[in-house]
Amino acid sequence: MSERRTKSFHPTLAFKLGLLVLASTGLVFFVAFAYNNHVARRLMLKNVEEATQRLAQSTVARISSLLQGVERTPIFIAQQLSRPVKDTNQIVQVLRDILLSNPHIHSAAIAFEPGKFSPGLESFAPLVYRQNNQWQYRDLAQGLYNYSVQDWYLIPKQLDRPLWSEPYFDDGGANAMMCAFSVPFYRTHENRSEFCGVVSVALQLEHIVEQVSTLSLYRSGYVYLMSQNGQLISHPNLSWVFKESIFSVAEQDGNDQLRRIGLAMVRGQEGLERFQSIFTRRMSWMYYAPVASIGWSVGIVFPEEEILADLRALNRDVLWIGTIGFGLLFCVVVLLSRGVTRPISSLARQTHEIARGNLDVPLPPIRTHDEVEELSRSFENMRVALKEYIANLADTTAAKERIESELKIARNIQRSFLPKHFPPFPDKTGFDLFADLQPAKQVGGDLYDFFLLDQHRLFFSIGDVSDKGVPAALLMAVTKTLMKGVAEQDLSPSEVLGKVNTELALDNETMMFVTLFCGILDFRTGELVYSNAGHLPPLWIRNHCEVSWLELPKGMVLGAMEDSTYETRSIRLQPGDTLVLYTDGVTEAMNAQEALYGEERLLSLIELRGDDSPRSLVENVFRSVHEYAEGTPQSDDITVLVLHFSPELTPRPRSGSARTPCS
Repeated sequence: MSERRTKSFHPTLAFKLGLLVLASTGLVFFVAFAYNNHVARRLMLKNVEEATQRLAQSTVARISSLLQGVERTPIFIAQQLSRPVKDTNQIVQVLRDILLSNPHIHSAAIAFEPGKFSPGLESFAPLVYRQNNQWQYRDLAQGLYNYSVQDWYLIPKQLDRPLWSEPYFDDGGANAMMCAFSVPFYRTHENRSEFCGVVSVALQLEHIVEQVSTLSLYRSGYVYLMSQNGQLISHPNLSWVFKESIFSVAEQDGNDQLRRIGLAMVRGQEGLERFQSIFTRRMSWMYYAPVASIGWSVGIVFPEEEILADLRALNRDVLWIGTIGFGLLFCVVVLLSRGVTRPISSLARQTHEIARGNLDVPLPPIRTHDEVEELSRSFENMRVALKEYIANLADTTAAKERIESELKIARNIQRSFLPKHFPPFPDKTGFDLFADLQPAKQVGGDLYDFFLLDQHRLFFSIGDVSDKGVPAALLMAVTKTLMKGVAEQDLSPSEVLGKVNTELALDNETMMFVTLFCGILDFRTGELVYSNAGHLPPLWIRNHCEVSWLELPKGMVLGAMEDSTYETRSIRLQPGDTLVLYTDGVTEAMNAQEALYGEERLLSLIELRGDDSPRSLVENVFRSVHEYAEGTPQSDDITVLVLHFSPELTPRPRSGSARTPCS
């Protein structure tokens, strides 16, 4: 009997369905179709990229040739001016010769450094330009125009090299967009090279625009030209030309990809990008290349649908043929599969009742000796296990909701410990203060506090517990309570830290600790006494703009050793000074590449935004950290406290008040 059962053949469900080749045939068809489409698409785009690259290189070469023709003359003149020339008429004739030598040059000027042309002539800057087909002359040194502080004169002087300017509109004669090329010249005096002035020529940009506007690719493709700062010099949308930059257009449309492409072009990069054109509102490809001699960039845009139109038409024909073939094959499969799927249909009806929640329904007996029988047995086991699971699920859910509710309550309690009304002392003058905390979990370990010791002294502190979550929140609450209780005993900051450390270190079996900075500000005189327990140094903003790290005394973290000692230091804040206190959640914030935000990035932000009000400065720090993280989950609590000292500061509304702009 056993031998007969071994030799008998019971076809499995896989064997029965193996006769149905619909899935495998479809897989082969679609893989072949996808591969063919992918290869054809890649080849077409490669050909277009090569053609576009050649067009871009040709355009860049034509523009570069025109610019080099303009550059040669002022460079030559600058070399000749290394020898003294005292004749003003000769200088004017040189400028006329420059305009005669190149029809693209609209105006030319030689601006001498004050006192370098002639002892009897303090400033001399002759300018010759075309106007109504006639030569016009004027001395830029005459009148209110101070050429020595203009960008076309000052920047080449400072950079010590020839330089093309950004495009500008000349309303003094040309009434057109211009671009100037300026070359500094020098003379040797006592074996030392001295700066003597700048030779500058101006080019009407319409000559360059003509080189670009006639180019096109495909029916609705277009070419545009962009300056080194992103300004659009040539574009089919004439309302953007010389009025918008690629960045302003991207900002108005909220197009981050176009903004990223603009940055690459400004940096002189070359590449091919797929994007949605703001001008045509269609998916397109853009090839961009730099005009290295002037720092500009050429962009060539061609619509994707026009490139792939023939390929998509072929794909539609193939898909129609495939659809008809699969329809016929599907009919054959349905006829063959009825006998195979009958037991499965019976099982499906019963499992539908189970899915509706009726876990007491019996499953039909199936004796097919294949996977269907195994499936039926598995459903029966699942039905039994599911009944047990549902019985336990209610208790588990209730417990989880209770824990989450308790955490929310704990978060609210913790937040209630921290000052949250700003301005905190509306009737006090002499300072402005704002602080905020964002925990990494529902409850966190960072803390800050501030309160008045008397009518003219403010105590403030910021700290960070070594852990996160509920344990850190408990230690944070204890530390804040101890700090306020000890500080109100009119002790120095180091004495306050010493007493709090003794209390925290006592029976500290978990070895958790707290880093903390605290200070006392006399807001009548600006005197600040402070002490530190292993916390990060604050940033000190002086004169609204000068930013440096506050020098801190050494001090062990709180709670580590009972006999730790601390030192009090003092400084005197000047009117307008600001202190920025923060925790390591700021500098150790990470982005998707796990790179740290860092102290240098924070320093740069404070240097840029240091003149903001305390509320704005705190909000800008949080905004900068979150933008840098790029959506990466917050790994640590983030706390920032900003204190601004100004004896003449009057009570302000809750929104804060503006201060003098940073000069």
